Amino acid sequence: MQVVKNYLYNASYQIFILLVPLITTPYLARVLGPTGVGINAFTNSNIQYFILFGSIGVNLYGNRQIAFVRDDRNKLTRTFYEIFLMRVVTIITAYAAFLFFLSVTHHYHVYYLAQSVSVIAAAFDISWFFMGVENFQVTVIRNFVVKIVTLICIFSFVKSSSDLTAYILILSLSLLIGNMTLFPNLKKYIGKMQFQKLHIWQHVRPSIALFIPQIATQVYLVVNKTMLGSMTSVKAAGYFDQSDKMIKIVLAVVTATGTVMLPHVANAFMKGQIEKTKEMLYNSFKFVTIISIPMMFGIMAIANKFVPLFFTNKFVVVSPLMTVEALVILLIAWSNAVGTQYLLPTKQNRAFTISVVLGAIVNIIINIPLILLLGALGATIATVISELTVTGYQLYIVRKQISFERLFEKSPKFLLAGGLMFLVIKILDMKLADSWSALIFEVCLGVVVYAGLLVCMRVFPVDELKKLLKK
Repeated sequence: MQVVKNYLYNASYQIFILLVPLITTPYLARVLGPTGVGINAFTNSNIQYFILFGSIGVNLYGNRQIAFVRDDRNKLTRTFYEIFLMRVVTIITAYAAFLFFLSVTHHYHVYYLAQSVSVIAAAFDISWFFMGVENFQVTVIRNFVVKIVTLICIFSFVKSSSDLTAYILILSLSLLIGNMTLFPNLKKYIGKMQFQKLHIWQHVRPSIALFIPQIATQVYLVVNKTMLGSMTSVKAAGYFDQSDKMIKIVLAVVTATGTVMLPHVANAFMKGQIEKTKEMLYNSFKFVTIISIPMMFGIMAIANKFVPLFFTNKFVVVSPLMTVEALVILLIAWSNAVGTQYLLPTKQNRAFTISVVLGAIVNIIINIPLILLLGALGATIATVISELTVTGYQLYIVRKQISFERLFEKSPKFLLAGGLMFLVIKILDMKLADSWSALIFEVCLGVVVYAGLLVCMRVFPVDELKKLLKK
C-alpha cells in the first residue's frame, strides 16, 4: 500500500509542477502570443543547461543515497549535509558561468536575468531527500500552496505581451520560495550538522556518474528548443514547447512510478533481495504500460480538436506536433520502468548512461537535417527516434537478466485495446463539432471503451495491482 500511496503523492507532485503552465497556457497563448511564448521557451532552454551543470546529478544520486542510509539517523544526517553543501558549491559555480554567458550574449538580457533566479532556486531544492525517505506528502503540500499563489500572481500581473519579464520572474521566484519551504520539515529526520565529520567531495565522483546520463537526457529534452530558436525562429521553438508541455503533463502521471520505485527497489537490492527487485519491475512495467497506451492513443485522436480550443488558432501547427510526439509516452514509460526503476537502483549506472548518451547523439545528428527540412515537426520526429533508441538499448541490456515473456505478457492486448479505442474516438472526433463539451465527451468515452475492451479480453492486471497495493 505504501508504494501506491507514494505513487499517488508523487504523481500529484509532478502534476503540480506542471499545473500552472497547464492552466495558464491558453491564457498566455492569447496574451503573450507566439513570439512571447517562444522567447520564454528559448531563454529557459538555455538556462536549463546551467541548472543541469550546477545540479551534477544530485536529484537521482541523492534520492538513491538517502534510500541506502535512511535507517541510520547519523548516516542520514551526514549524507544529507554532504550532498546539499556539494550542490550549493556547484550551483554557485554554475551561476558564475551564467554571468559570463550573459556578458558575451547580445539578446534577451532582461529575460535571461529573470530566468536565472531558477538557477539559484536549484541550490535549495531538497525534494530528493524526501523522495529518498519515501515521504512524498510534504512535497505535494508544498507544490499545491506555491502553485496556487503562482497562479493568482500570473492572472494578476501578466496582462499583455509587455509583461513577459514579470511572468518569467513569477515562475522563477515560485521555484525559489517553494524550495525554501521544505527545510522546516528536515528536523524530523536529521540532527545537527557537524562540519568536522563531513566529507563533501566523496560524493562528487558517483554523482557525476549519474550526471552524465542527465546531461544526455537534458540534451534531447532541451536542445530541440535551443536549435529551433537558433536555426529557424523563436516562434518555432514556442510551437514545439507548447506540444512538449502537453506531452510532459501526461508523462508526469506515467513516470511518477520511477521516482517512487527507485528508493524502494534500491532498498530491496541493498538487502540482497534480487528476485524481489525483478518482480517489482514486472509489476511496474505492466502498470505503466496499461496507463500509457490509452494516453498515447487518446492524444493522437483528439489533438486536432484540442489545440485550437486550448491554444487558439494561432497555434494550429501544434496539432501534428502533439500527434507525433504522443508516441514518446509509451517509449518513455518503458524506459522509465527499465532504466529508473531497475538499472539505477541495481547500480547498473554504465548501461543507463550509455542508453541516454546514445539517445542524445542520435537526437543531435538527426535534428539538424530534420529541423532544416521540417522545422518544429522535424524536431518532434527527432525526439521520438531518440527515445526509441534509449528504450531499445535498455531492453537489449536487460535481455539476459529478466524474462521478456513476463515483461510483455499482456502488452499486445493492451495495444489492441488502445488501437481500437483510437479508431472509435477518431471517427467520432471528425463528426462532432469543435467544442469543449464534445472534447470532454470523447475523452470520457475513450476511457470507457478502453476499460471495457480490457475487461472483455480478460487482461486487466488485477493480480499485478494487488501486488503493488501490498507493498
